[in-house]
Amino acid sequence: MRRRLRALVTAFFALPLALVAAPSAHAADPTTMTSGFYVDPDSSAKRWVAADPGDGRAPAINDFIANTPMALWFGSWSGTIGTATGAYAGAAASQRKLPLLVAYNIYHRDYCGGHSAGGAASPSAYASWIAQFAGGIARRPAIVLLEPDSLADYGCMTQAQIDEREGMITDALTQFNRQAPNTWVYLDAGNPAWASPAAMAQRLHEAGLRQAHGFSLNISNYFTTAENIAYGNAVNSELGARYGYTKPFVVDTSRNGHGSDGQWCNPSGRRIGSPTQTGGGAEMLLWIKNPGESDGNCGVGAGTSAGQFLPEVAYKMIYGY
Repeated sequence: MRRRLRALVTAFFALPLALVAAPSAHAADPTTMTSGFYVDPDSSAKRWVAADPGDGRAPAINDFIANTPMALWFGSWSGTIGTATGAYAGAAASQRKLPLLVAYNIYHRDYCGGHSAGGAASPSAYASWIAQFAGGIARRPAIVLLEPDSLADYGCMTQAQIDEREGMITDALTQFNRQAPNTWVYLDAGNPAWASPAAMAQRLHEAGLRQAHGFSLNISNYFTTAENIAYGNAVNSELGARYGYTKPFVVDTSRNGHGSDGQWCNPSGRRIGSPTQTGGGAEMLLWIKNPGESDGNCGVGAGTSAGQFLPEVAYKMIYGY
């Protein structure tokens, strides 16, 4: 027996280094710990339907939007963040459902775009906030979409600011690995029109993608699922060629039923896409941006603020006119 054990140990250490590298960021699979995705009972669409039951648009919005699993976005508006994420993950866990959470509070958020500008007051404030975010989820199963646009929004940033941002993302991933072992974290990678696959692969890698479960695409945008899958595969090709690994990815399909007309801020004529599901050409197709919520004071949302629910926009997105 001793001789066999010694032989096994010798064989193990003779393996090439690549085969005995650290395991993936999370060994647990939250999709197997749950039964389907969590529907937020307090989403903006749910609240509107409850407040306006006599509105002729309410039945369609309830059936096609409010009852589809969607992500809940967390930021400075969420109060004590660990309490907020803990309550949300706990409510989902009580139903054995998988919650989708978006962390959206990075320092200098939307720095170049401006419509959703804000975020934590400093890198240290963000480090504290994201640590509490992860700690609130703890061992409950969850999906986290980490800081939409943060690695694509580089157009006006200095290299020092880029380095600072990538450091914040890397530290955030470390917190999730330490505190939330049953959470899959997807590091956001923008959309097909924002950065080349080579550029995005480099940004993802430098921000610590190895520590994440995967990356996310098309958050709050309109590109078709096929376009995103092609882009995600191209990013993975670059990751494999340059760094020796690839990652699964998810696509935000909440508003991509008609594809993109080149505009990102409340364009007209868009439509809801495939509902939240596993598979579909990516690891998952998810509703991350809530259909009907404004992107800001622009397009068909002129005069509104980002996140405001617009029932007429939601209704038109169901039927595509």
